[in-house]
Amino acid sequence: MRIAVLGAGAWGTAIALAATARHEVVLWARDAAQAAAMQRERRNTRYLPEVALPDALRVSADEAAALAFARDGLTILATPMAALRERLAALPDARPMLWLSKGFEAGTGALGHEVAREVARQHGREGMACGVLSGPSFALEVARGQPTALVAASADAALAAAAVQALHGETLRVYSSADIVGVEVGGAVKNVLAIAVGALDGMSLGQNARAALVTRGLAEMTRLGVALGAQPATFMGLSGLGDLVLTATGDLSRNRRVGMLLAQGRTLAEALAALGHVAEGVPSAPMVLARAERLGVEMPITACVVDLLAGRLTVQEALARLMARDARSE
Repeated sequence: MRIAVLGAGAWGTAIALAATARHEVVLWARDAAQAAAMQRERRNTRYLPEVALPDALRVSADEAAALAFARDGLTILATPMAALRERLAALPDARPMLWLSKGFEAGTGALGHEVAREVARQHGREGMACGVLSGPSFALEVARGQPTALVAASADAALAAAAVQALHGETLRVYSSADIVGVEVGGAVKNVLAIAVGALDGMSLGQNARAALVTRGLAEMTRLGVALGAQPATFMGLSGLGDLVLTATGDLSRNRRVGMLLAQGRTLAEALAALGHVAEGVPSAPMVLARAERLGVEMPITACVVDLLAGRLTVQEALARLMARDARSE
């Protein structure tokens, strides 16, 4: 299979590495200088310097050539959520494609499949097979070939099967799902909750508090997902509980790191500058809350994260607000 991965960040590079083991792969980088350096040095020094690129992986700044290469294969968009709409609109045709983006689009509050549906309608591509690849995964561990499990979700069964064929291997297990709503909600909301858990851990409040926050956060995620049409069981799977546990507790988590820095007294701007990478939970948080409020879904942890990021609450005040909530049945 011929595969084009559009986006040479850490996650795009890691997925390209995984696919190169059994397929022909082109990794497209927007920055021509970065692409030339990666092709020459066989390493992504900007985003994933720890892992060498195999000789079989081609790196290019020629987007048209990369798209033409994978016309009858699989195209994977490896961009932040903020760039998903632009990249979808730039596609020259209605080809099968997946995205790796996790989040609610800033401004519209749309999930990836909602963005794709709107773009397809605008460009006369209704019926285009598309989906998302998600699950508990740090790019560095995937690139190193450490055991990982992901889920490919699409309403198109053939596309989900193609994703499995493209990526399933000795160290990467890929499951399929028809519940794209549930998989996307899980991938988006877990980033917001990871900020909350990071703030909690930054205050050194213990394992009991962390377990409580993760559990109640999962309940919030499930409520929102079901209200949007997802299957409840999806949130007990890889893109729900699995990704939440990883992102909320793993040391490589960017969103967790944001919360920890806020607990140390940093401003949001300082935390993001120290991070040096995109933390999708930051732009997603207000969009998650807005969608929830329109649906009448209660998300108290998410609401505290939104106020914390906006500077309306300190981490101590956010904790006090949550702990002061009335007792109720689980």
